[in-house]
Amino acid sequence: MSRIISIQFSTASKLYDFNAGEMEISAGDRVVVETERGLSVGQVMRGPVEREVAADEKIVTIKRKATSDDLATLERNTHKEQEAFDFCLRRIVERNMQMKLVRVEYQFDGSKAVFFFTADGRVDFRDLVKDLAHTFHTRIEMRQIGVRDESKITGGLGICGRELCCSSWLRDFQPVSVKMAKEQNLALNPNKISGQCGRLLCCLDYEYETYCSLRKTFPKCGKRVRTASANGVIDKLNILTGTITLRMDDGKQIVVRREEVLGDASVEETPVATAVKPAVRQEQQRERQRPQRPAPRNPVKKVESIEALAAKTEAPPKEQKVPEEGAQPKPGKRKNRNRRHGHRKPGEAAAPAAGAPGSDPKRSEP
Repeated sequence: MSRIISIQFSTASKLYDFNAGEMEISAGDRVVVETERGLSVGQVMRGPVEREVAADEKIVTIKRKATSDDLATLERNTHKEQEAFDFCLRRIVERNMQMKLVRVEYQFDGSKAVFFFTADGRVDFRDLVKDLAHTFHTRIEMRQIGVRDESKITGGLGICGRELCCSSWLRDFQPVSVKMAKEQNLALNPNKISGQCGRLLCCLDYEYETYCSLRKTFPKCGKRVRTASANGVIDKLNILTGTITLRMDDGKQIVVRREEVLGDASVEETPVATAVKPAVRQEQQRERQRPQRPAPRNPVKKVESIEALAAKTEAPPKEQKVPEEGAQPKPGKRKNRNRRHGHRKPGEAAAPAAGAPGSDPKRSEP
């Protein structure tokens, strides 16, 4: 059996298990432990608990309790972190780099300094790292984090007036969706359902399961139900107070308790007069609001019936009269043909002689 304790290295950070060994340790103590990054000082959050450790589970034993010298070293590291933060911030402004510095964290033994920043994309910070390493003479690590981690490190107050959950007690981020806000009948206003980080509020996840379980005991919106005094369609649900808003056929709304609902109501149970009158009234209002179209200028021709069209198509064609032999054709209008001067068709008669009727006196020869 091993005595296991849980340690955190910063406020509301992830808990790590370590072996306490034979040391007397209680919750709230500071201890020095060996981590992947080197020596670090953490705070005990849960006291020793005896349990079996699996063979594949690697649990490191703590080094010692933190002494006064260890706490003084932490105080010196805090001053170094502030100096490094100010220097790095000046260099970022001078180089006009598209990044936001969030925090600087020194290792307990001072062997490395970690710079946390946020950025929209990739940032070339090679020259910045050279300046930092030349100034502070230690290993430099640049670590890019997200906006939620930034809020966790920075802290602040939420729209509820209390300290942010992520920076006070929330250790792990849970996925949050808009469906959770809809299930709780919240206004889908980004300013009201978004936190300091610009993402959806983490507290939307706290009561989501409760709302889902309570909603199963309520009828769905848009369903027609009946009570002891009236029938209507469900318009709104208030899960917390246990009330239902019904919309009657005449447009009125009444609020009833969930226990007053007796069951589903069919349309036939509603009186005909109350069901028809609103529909007729709405149709009359639409007719009044509908703009009147002007009458067409040309009246539409009457379409002939199908029988008349069929009779016309089946009527025999008219007989063409053949002219008798020796009969002279009726005089008609001569076609006005545009011809060039001096050209005639073959076989056309010669021009009339001078002085003849129809001849041109100006063109006659002397």
